[in-house]
Amino acid sequence: MSGTVKITPMLRQYLEIKAQYPDAILFYRMGDFYEMFFDDALTASRVLGLTLTSRSGKDEANRVPMCGVPHHAVSGYLGKMIRAGFRVAVCEQVEDPGASKGIVRREVVRVVTPGVTLDEQTLDEKSNTFVCALWRGPARKKKPVVTGLAFLDASTGDFLVCEEESGTDDHEQVIDALTRMQPAELLVAEQQRQDLDPLLASLTTLIPGLCLTVRGDHHFEAETARTTLTEHFRTANLAGFGCEQLTTGIRAAGALLAYIQETQKTDLTHIRRLTPLDNDRFLIIDDSSRRNLELTETIVGGRREGSLLAVLDRTRTPMGARYLRKQILFPLRDRDRIQARLAAVELLLADTGLRAELRETLAAIYDIERLCSRLALGQGNGRDLNSLGLSLARLPRIRELLLDCPPSLLKDIGAGLDTQDELRDLIGRAIRDDAPVGLREGNMIREGYNSELDELLLILRDGRQMILDLEARERERTGNPKLKVGYNKVFGYYFEVSRAQAATVPDDYIRKQTLVNGERFISPELKELEEKITTASEKRLELEYRLFTGIRDRVAARAGELLATALDIARIDFLCGLAEAADQYHYTRPRLADDRSLTIREGRHPVIEQALPPGRFVPNDVRLDQEENGVLIITGPNMAGKSTVLRQTALIVLMTHIGSFVPADEAEICLVDRIFTRVGAMDDLRRGQSTFMVEMNETANILNNATSDSLVVLDEIGRGTSTYDGLAIAWAVAEELADRDGCGVKTLFATHYHELTELAATHPRIRNYSIAVREYRGSIIFLHKLIQGATNRSYGIQVAGLAGVPAPVIKRAREILAHIEKGEFNRPDAPGASTGPRQLSLFQPPTHPLEQLFTDIDPNQLTPMEGLQLVFEAVDLLKRLP
Repeated sequence: MSGTVKITPMLRQYLEIKAQYPDAILFYRMGDFYEMFFDDALTASRVLGLTLTSRSGKDEANRVPMCGVPHHAVSGYLGKMIRAGFRVAVCEQVEDPGASKGIVRREVVRVVTPGVTLDEQTLDEKSNTFVCALWRGPARKKKPVVTGLAFLDASTGDFLVCEEESGTDDHEQVIDALTRMQPAELLVAEQQRQDLDPLLASLTTLIPGLCLTVRGDHHFEAETARTTLTEHFRTANLAGFGCEQLTTGIRAAGALLAYIQETQKTDLTHIRRLTPLDNDRFLIIDDSSRRNLELTETIVGGRREGSLLAVLDRTRTPMGARYLRKQILFPLRDRDRIQARLAAVELLLADTGLRAELRETLAAIYDIERLCSRLALGQGNGRDLNSLGLSLARLPRIRELLLDCPPSLLKDIGAGLDTQDELRDLIGRAIRDDAPVGLREGNMIREGYNSELDELLLILRDGRQMILDLEARERERTGNPKLKVGYNKVFGYYFEVSRAQAATVPDDYIRKQTLVNGERFISPELKELEEKITTASEKRLELEYRLFTGIRDRVAARAGELLATALDIARIDFLCGLAEAADQYHYTRPRLADDRSLTIREGRHPVIEQALPPGRFVPNDVRLDQEENGVLIITGPNMAGKSTVLRQTALIVLMTHIGSFVPADEAEICLVDRIFTRVGAMDDLRRGQSTFMVEMNETANILNNATSDSLVVLDEIGRGTSTYDGLAIAWAVAEELADRDGCGVKTLFATHYHELTELAATHPRIRNYSIAVREYRGSIIFLHKLIQGATNRSYGIQVAGLAGVPAPVIKRAREILAHIEKGEFNRPDAPGASTGPRQLSLFQPPTHPLEQLFTDIDPNQLTPMEGLQLVFEAVDLLKRLP
C-alpha cells in the first residue's frame, strides 16, 4: 500500500520502524496520541472500535488509513489488543521535539504480547501470566524423548524450568505440565514447528487463546541459551540453581529469557533466579485429575467460582492469592514442611486477635511483586512508587506481630522479613502522595527532597512576588519611587522610568526602548530573574523526570530483596487465609499417618457443602489402607452421592498436602505421591475423543503410573462400551490395583457393575461399600451415606422418575424390567427379542438343580427302577425350589 502514496519523512520513519516488527501492531507516538497507519490502522480500528480516518493526499490514491488513541488511555487499548491475541510494539519519542532538527527520533521501547504484559487491565491479579518456551530433544532408540519447558512471568519475575520424558508420539506429560501452568504464549523453534503440530493442535483446544510464537533456531542452540542465562545471572554455570543437568530445559530457558530481553529492551533485574520444577518434591496431579477435581476452575464453564481454589481463597493480597493457587497445583510431599504449615494455621486459628490484625494489615498492602517488576522494567510511575511505599510502611508492624509468636513457621518468617526501611524512607521523602500517572507532568517530587527543584518550585509559585520585590529594591536603590517593572512579548521584563529620570538610572541599566514619555531599561539581575521565571516550568518538569527515574532505578536495584519480601508477605497471607477458611468452614487439623493408610471420619466435600444450606450436607467416613481396605468397591444408584464421596476424599488428601485444615471431624492422612482420578464420562470434544477413548486413556495413565504410594479414584470404568466388555475391563482393572506390587494401590472404585462385588470374596484387600437409599411407595430417598456392604440394585427407573421422565415411560420401563427379570426376553419367540447374535455373559448364572441332577445321565443305561427313582428326586427338587 505504501508504494502508491507520497512518503513524507514521518511516514518513512514509521515504515522503517514497522519493518522491524512486521508481526506486531505499531503504536507510533505523535504528541499526545499513539497513531497507527496502513493495515495496522485497519486492524486496530476494528479491534478497538476506533474511527478510521486518513492522512495526507487530496486524491484517493494518496490517502493513508490511520487511527489513534490518547497516550493517557493507552493502557486500556493495549489490553484490548492483547486479549484479542495481537502483539503491540510501543514506539516512543526518544528526544525533545524542541531540540531536534527535522523529524523527532523515535524507537520501540517495548513489545507487549499476550504472554509478556505488565498492564493491570490485562493481568489477572490472582493468577500468573506465563510465557512458555518448549524445546523437544531428539528421538533416541529405546529411550524416551526429553522435552525442555521453561515458564516466565514477566510481571512477577517467576522463572521456572523442567524436563518431561515421553514416547516419540506421546505428548501427555508435556500437556500435563503446560495445562497446569496455563501459559498465555508458547515459543517454539522454527525447525520444530511442523513436528509439533499434533501437540499444538491439542494445546490450542486445551488452553483457549494460547498465542503461538515461532522463534529463530539460534535462540535454542545449547551454547547460546546457556550463555544468555549465565550472562544475565552473572554466574559461571547454572549449578547454583540446581538445573545444570537440565540440558533441554536450559535450551528452552535461554530462548525464553532472550525473548523477554528482546521485547522489554531493558535490564531484567527482577528476574533473579531460575527455579527447577522437581516433580519428586510435589504431589503430582495430572491434567484430567485437575479437571475432574475442579481444583482451580469448574469443568463446565471454566469458572473460578465453584472450584476448590475459590473456596479456600481468603487471602487479602494478590500475592497471597497467586501463592495459594501455586500450592494447589504443586502440593508438598515434605512431611516437615507440611507439619510446619499445619502448626502455623493452628496457631492463627487459635489466636483470633493476631489473625485479625495480620489480615487487616495485609489488606492495605498492594501487589509488591508486580509493582517491583514494573519499576524494574522502567514502566513504573509515581503512583506505583507511592503504592510500594504505602505497602512497605505496613511491614514493621507485621514483623513485630510475627516475632511475638511462639517458635513456629510464623516466627521464622517474621525473623527473615526485610522491612525495607531505606526504600520506605526514600519513597516517603521523595514522592508526593498525589503523584500523577504521567511522568512528564510534574508534581511527582516532594518539596525538600532536592534544593534545585525547591528553587524552581519557589519561582513558579512566587515569581510575581519576586518581580515586585525586585521592583521595590530598585526603587530604593535608584531613589525613584515611580520606577516600575513592566512586561511585553518582545522585550520580556523591563524597568520603566520617565524621560526626566532616565539620566539618573544606575550604570548597570541597559536602555532597550525610548518612548514619548519615558525610557525602558533592563539589568542583568532582571534578565536573570526573567530567565528563571520563564524557564522554571520546563526545567522543573525535566528535573522532576530525572529525579524520578533516579529514584526508580534505586528501587529497581533492590528488586531481588523486594521480591523476597513479597514472597514472605504471600506466605503469611496464605497461612492467614487457610486459618480463616478453617474457622469459617469448621475444618479440623489432619494428622499425618506414619503408615500408608488414610482415615477420614465425617468427611465433607469442601465445595459442595458451601453450595447447600447449613446442615444439609451428609458427611461420610472413609478408611483406606493396603491390608484389608485397599480397594473399596462402591455401589449405589446415580445421584446417591458416590462421586461426591470419591472427590471429597481426594480433595481432603490434597488439602492436607498443602498444609490446610480439612472438612472432617477427624482425619489421619498418609503422604501420597500422586492422585489419579477417572471421574465422570463425557466425550472430550477438545481432542475429538469419544467417551470410551477418554475413559481408556485416563485408565491407561493410572495403570502405567500409579504406585503403592498413590491414591486412585475411579468412577464408572467401562461405561463407554458394551456391558460385558466394560465389566470385563473394570474387573481386570480392580484386580490389578488390588494386587499391584504385592500391596496394592489405595483405590476408591464406584461402579454400577454389581458383579464386581464378588471380588471381595476372593481378594483380601477389596471391600464392598454402598451408598444407602430408602425405598418409599415405589420411589427412593437418597440418604447419601456410605455404608459397608454391597447393593444389588441400581434403582435406575426410580432415579429416572425423580429426574422428571414422564410417567408413561416409567410405567413401560417397569413392565419391560419385569419381563427381563423373568427371562422372557431371552426366548427367541418373546416380543421384542433380538434375532441377532447375543453376547455371552462373562459371569454365567448358577446351574439349575435339575440340570445338575440330569447331568451325565444316559437314559439308555437306566434300569426301570433307577428311572423311577430319578423321577421322584426331580419332583422333590421342584417342591423345594422357591
